[in-house]
Amino acid sequence: MSGTSVDAVDGVLARFDGDRPDAPIRTLAFESEAMPGALRETLLSLQSSGPDELARAARATVELTDIYARVARSLISGANGPVTALGAHGQTVRHRPELGYTLQLIDGARLAELTGCTAVVDLRSGDVAAGGQGAPLVPAFHALAFASDRPRAVVNVGGIANVTLLPGGAGRVTGFDTGPGNLLMDAWCSRHLGTAFDRDGAWAAGGRIDRSLLARLRAEPYFARSVPKSTGRDLFGPDWLDAQLSAYPAPVVPRDVQATLAELTATTIVDAVAGSDAVELKVCGGGAHNRHLMTRLAALLAPRPVGSTADWGVAPGAVEALAFAWLARERLAGRPGNLPQVTGARGPRVLGAIYAPPPS
Repeated sequence: MSGTSVDAVDGVLARFDGDRPDAPIRTLAFESEAMPGALRETLLSLQSSGPDELARAARATVELTDIYARVARSLISGANGPVTALGAHGQTVRHRPELGYTLQLIDGARLAELTGCTAVVDLRSGDVAAGGQGAPLVPAFHALAFASDRPRAVVNVGGIANVTLLPGGAGRVTGFDTGPGNLLMDAWCSRHLGTAFDRDGAWAAGGRIDRSLLARLRAEPYFARSVPKSTGRDLFGPDWLDAQLSAYPAPVVPRDVQATLAELTATTIVDAVAGSDAVELKVCGGGAHNRHLMTRLAALLAPRPVGSTADWGVAPGAVEALAFAWLARERLAGRPGNLPQVTGARGPRVLGAIYAPPPS
């Protein structure tokens, strides 16, 4: 898995104890490789049109696939027995389901060749073809991994944040993208501090929330849209923030903007959870390591407890990769991987394209 933060490729080695969709899942190993700086810049630049775009995308796909293969080979080498398949999300560079497409860069044939393992890729397009958003896909996995008899919420805070609302018992699972997660905070931090992210949210914690600016940011129509809905860098990129700031009548202090961006992430997540029956929230993704963000979520959702998915036995950095391992397993079993009530697709769909490994 590599997400909208474009900071690393994360992989897990997982064992499914049984053939049913809800078979227990065990995480056997975790591996991560940081995204090289030059490749990260290329992938970010491909979020918008530019010269030699197709060739740059093709070269980036090769380099990215090689990183996926290295992570996968490391995990495969530690497996106690053969690995059935590899599920690979790829790197999203465009997400426009309203126009009928979503684009993740990954070369499935190359991945299968380099790993000697069946590769399942292109896991979103089938949902989009059926009129869905293609995202979020993880609620189906969250429901299997984290559901209980009590209503719960799970939020993944990557570049974009998405929430899954688990009703407790046999109720209806819902979920959607709440809006920016780490994306805008990371971009602003990079611009003003020259660092990839705000470690522990310390810079934001020392700033003052600009309530007027926060209200302007929260006035973005996306937040008021009804579900199903999903979003990405196509909307919430640095250009969006620059446009908001250029129209803001008062001068801004960079550290205060960082505090305000953290509050934007926190309040839009809270809007989704507070209006539900969820009695607790668990966070996964990189945002789970942002102490300031976690503190704000806890304060805004009190008395509901807030923690990370580690409290439920799954490390926050492994959840999304586990979800795509499960989606690959469902593809090989010929079972649907989407939840139509989440994505808006016309019905359940089997997701993903399969690439066979070379002959042994």
